[in-house]
Order: sequence, then C-alpha cells, then structure tokens
Amino acid sequence: MTILEHVSAASLRLAQAGLSPTSAALDAEVLARHTLGWDRATYFSNRRDRPPADFFARYDALVARRARREPVPFITGHREFWGLDFEVTQAVLTPRPDTELIVEEVLALAAQGAGREKASWLIVDVGTGSGCLAITLAHEWPDATIIATDVSETALAVARRNAAHHQVTDRITFVRTSFLDNVEGTPDLIVSNPPYVPSPAAAALAPEVSVYEPRVAIDGGLDGLDVIHALLGHAEARLQQGGYLVMEFGAGQDDDVRHLVAKREKLKLVKVRHDLLDIPRTAVMRRR
Repeated sequence: MTILEHVSAASLRLAQAGLSPTSAALDAEVLARHTLGWDRATYFSNRRDRPPADFFARYDALVARRARREPVPFITGHREFWGLDFEVTQAVLTPRPDTELIVEEVLALAAQGAGREKASWLIVDVGTGSGCLAITLAHEWPDATIIATDVSETALAVARRNAAHHQVTDRITFVRTSFLDNVEGTPDLIVSNPPYVPSPAAAALAPEVSVYEPRVAIDGGLDGLDVIHALLGHAEARLQQGGYLVMEFGAGQDDDVRHLVAKREKLKLVKVRHDLLDIPRTAVMRRR
C-alpha cells in the first residue's frame, strides 16, 4: 500500500469513529505527516510512494488514539498559535484560534499607546495554561514585563518549557496562584481566557474536550460566569487607572458580560470583538 492508501483507510476509520469526513481526512493526513516527520509539501510530493517499513505500526497506533477521540494536539504533543509552536499536554487547554483575538486587541492597544505614556507595561496573564498568550505577547512586545499565573503547577511546567523553547524565559515570571493573588505590582494590562462553559454543558461537550482537556480550564460554574465575575473584580481592584482587561468569553455570553461590567463602577466596556463566525468572543475593558 502507498502512504495515500494508508491515509485513506485511516480517514475512513476516523469517520466511522464519529468524526466528520472533513476532520477525519485532515486528521489522518496530519498524523501521517507527524509519523513521517514531513511537512505538507513533502507529503504531497511523496504520498503515492510506499512508506518506510515501520510506518504502519507507528501510524496505526496514533490513528487508534484518535479513533478514541483523543485530540490530535495531545497525540502529536504540539499546537500552533499565532504562528508559534507550543507543546501541549492533557494538563493544559489546547490553544484555539479564537484566542488569537486577544493578541490582536492587545497589539492594537500597544500600537495606539492606549492613551498612556509608559515605556514598559506590566501584563498579567491569568490562567496561562500552555502559556500561549503570555509567550506570544512576550514575543510580539519585547518591552513588556509579563507575569503568568495558574492554579496548576503541572500547567505551569508546560508553560515554562514553552517559554524556554521560544527564548522568553527571562521576560516572564510564572506564579502558581489563583487570579492575581500573590502577584506584586499594579498591572497595566490583564489578559485571560477563563473557563466559561456552564457546568451542565461541560460534561456534554465532545469527548475531545470533556474527556481529555482539564475540567478546571473549561468549567465556569453553573451559569459559566463564576470565573468571569471574579476576574472582573480582580481587574477592578488591581488594574492601574487607565489600564485594560482583555478577556475571552463564551458564545451567547456577550449580554451577560455587558451586564456584569456595567455593575462595576471602575470598569468600562470599550469593545466587544466578534470571531470569524461573527460570534461575540472577546471583551476589551478599561479601568476608569
């Protein structure tokens, strides 16, 4: 059998396991390229060749894991975010493209000066997980000082390895804590992708999420707003006057977020950013 024939058979197997035909085909290809150590150009140039002798056994084991609905990033150990490669494990939430909106909004604030004259901003990434936000901002904003917090030491270990990989370890301080507890200084900017899925819905999510991703990074309480509510309180209490909170929230939660911010005397909602599906997804708030 050729490599392409193996991939076609794997695609059918994954579709039978419950993946959509499009996802099954893509995942079968990605796992083949990972097994072979090839980029996409090499794969398309050589996919009609016969594979190396050990290919099938190694590839079949990976396909079997995906058929059990284990996410591809956990199988390969990597996920791209903002064009950067991140290690991921089951200790952290897999970085999503929607979260890149936070980076876009932060860089827009930096480009505008955000109405504040300061050479270096103190940024706190609350619930850093893999470190994708903190590390990307360190990569894109060399003058910023960044603190990344998480309640999970295992997650912080992943984030530290990612920081080392991208050579920004000296610019990020990782702190095991809840929200901004034990964090020194007055932040100019807080970023966060908090857990926002309502508890009853969390268990009903696709197995890729409900079985394999850390519940603490997903479950936002009964209505999905517990952590968001707490985060707003910390931002109001800790942000520098004129500072910003840029936060992701769940589909359909925009009205709730507007209401919660409106109840905060010292926070003002500046902008709600929609994702590529035109779903409200990211809120930008300013400390009065």
